[in-house]
Amino acid sequence: MSRIGKKPVAVPAGVTAKVEGQKVTVKGAKGELFFVVHDDVNVEMNDNQIKVDPRFETKRARALWGTARAQINNLVIGVTQGFEKKLEITGVGYKAAVAGKSLQLSLGYSHDINYPIPAGIAIVTPKPTEITISGIDKRQVGQVAAEIRDYRGPEPYKGKGVKYAGEFIFRKEGKKK
Repeated sequence: MSRIGKKPVAVPAGVTAKVEGQKVTVKGAKGELFFVVHDDVNVEMNDNQIKVDPRFETKRARALWGTARAQINNLVIGVTQGFEKKLEITGVGYKAAVAGKSLQLSLGYSHDINYPIPAGIAIVTPKPTEITISGIDKRQVGQVAAEIRDYRGPEPYKGKGVKYAGEFIFRKEGKKK
């Protein structure tokens, strides 16, 4: 049984939320986001709170209940505070720099990688070995971070590559003579 689904999503001051059928639209200081809720879940708005309930007593409806509530909560957090992911680059000569609307990555290949920065995402490189990705859509921020990490994921022997800040890389022992 979903415990997170039982909690209503509070809409803070300065944020406007609309529920039109299955579409939830949230507008705040940082922008506007929407989410279309599955038909198995019922959404209603009462005095600055969005309440989510399952329509049927099926396993699928109960699974989507908590998910829908979490997605709506992420919309509210996104338009008020925004989301941020940090990546760290480890390795000799590995670096990143923002050039215009693309991110240039030198990750040990014979060529540099140019990653075009999508709309709604801001990428900053405070140091050549750090990348900070921020935006209002949690899904998009996570997807961009995953795509950048995919170019050269951390390897287990020396730990070289791109990793999330705070991520633990399980290290292996190399060959013995």
